[in-house]
Amino acid sequence: MMNSMTHSSASHTLPESECTDQVVGDILSSWRYDISGLNPEMRRDYEHHLEECSHCSHRQQLHRTIDVVLISLSTVSTFVFLLALAIIHKFAPLQHFDVVRMYTHNLSFVLSLESAAVMGLLVSLLTWILVAVATPVPVYMKGVALEQARVLQDRIPEELRDRLPKIS
Repeated sequence: MMNSMTHSSASHTLPESECTDQVVGDILSSWRYDISGLNPEMRRDYEHHLEECSHCSHRQQLHRTIDVVLISLSTVSTFVFLLALAIIHKFAPLQHFDVVRMYTHNLSFVLSLESAAVMGLLVSLLTWILVAVATPVPVYMKGVALEQARVLQDRIPEELRDRLPKIS
């Protein structure tokens, strides 16, 4: 009975796909599947591998999704803290509203709402900069935007399309 239960639960799990070329897959994974900074000759081989290997292409898509989510969250966070600062500045009584007031060894520590919002804004901006520098999000987003522009340009009638600059 136990053996049949183990066998039936194991049959429902999908086998994980494996890389078609483990050497190339290991190289790509060490770069977090980012080939945007490579020269065109070297990139061609890796692009070919990503087209053939579903394992690596799915991993690349996962990494780009995480990168975009991180930069999106830090962007939203930055705007939220900017909005909070604008609201605090508009309503002057909120500027000195104490969030935390601690007394330790005759030292007073007060964290006001305004200083908390400024610190949050600085952390959000620093996070945004780190994500933009450490990940290929800007290059990836540029590629996505160019691809969408090509799709839209293909929908424009031929007589109007000739007047527009070509998107490379």
